[in-house]
Amino acid sequence: MDEDLLRRSMALAQGGDKAAYRLVLDASRTWLTRFFARRIAPAMVDDLVQETLLSMHAKRATFDSERSFLPWLSAIARYRWIDALRRTRAFEELEEDSAVVAGEEDEVLARLSLARLLNSLSPAQSNAIVLTRIEGKSVAEAAQICGQSETLVKVNVHRGLRKLASLIESE
Repeated sequence: MDEDLLRRSMALAQGGDKAAYRLVLDASRTWLTRFFARRIAPAMVDDLVQETLLSMHAKRATFDSERSFLPWLSAIARYRWIDALRRTRAFEELEEDSAVVAGEEDEVLARLSLARLLNSLSPAQSNAIVLTRIEGKSVAEAAQICGQSETLVKVNVHRGLRKLASLIESE
């Protein structure tokens, strides 16, 4: 499903169009499943997709129909993902008998640190970096998803990485 159709469908859904909302929910479910499948344990994906869809529903009034849909959904998904990582970590800390597998704690901390760093960027820079550097999408694919030109995606990646480097150096 293309970005423009999602954006227009979500705008119609905000106006009460149930068919458009069903289209948005179905496309979002598919996108979220792929998004979370690379980030969290397979057993948690379905629950996290449902949580994110509920959050999307609760926040649907905040969607600006003049902007792209997928970056908005991606931001909601990222927050739900971070919450899930925190819950997982808190649960593991409560279990006295569970032994931490070497490197697992470091991975969770690295993901939380990465999420914190990405949140310090503009949404456009963060999305461009996530799509091209983390998810491995081409600049053309990222441009289509973000609703930006390929040149703007490249600029956002470059400026975002430069800002991340300066943040890391300052810490």
